[in-house]
Amino acid sequence: MLSLTQLEEIINYWRQQRPATGEECSLSPEVNVLAGLYAMMIYERRHELALEHLDTQARQLVESWPGRG
Repeated sequence: MLSLTQLEEIINYWRQQRPATGEECSLSPEVNVLAGLYAMMIYERRHELALEHLDTQARQLVESWPGRG
């Protein structure tokens, strides 16, 4: 399971790895994917989500987070 708190930590990790760029401060593709997932969880008032419900790209980003234990 992926908690909302963990997702926030993962987003912050990826923001450090791939900071926003340009004058418009565009999010990196990695952060953009995770931000969409975060927004969906907030909208649906979910506190956690099963990893098997993530799309491939989001799952790979979560699984490559060093804090995953």
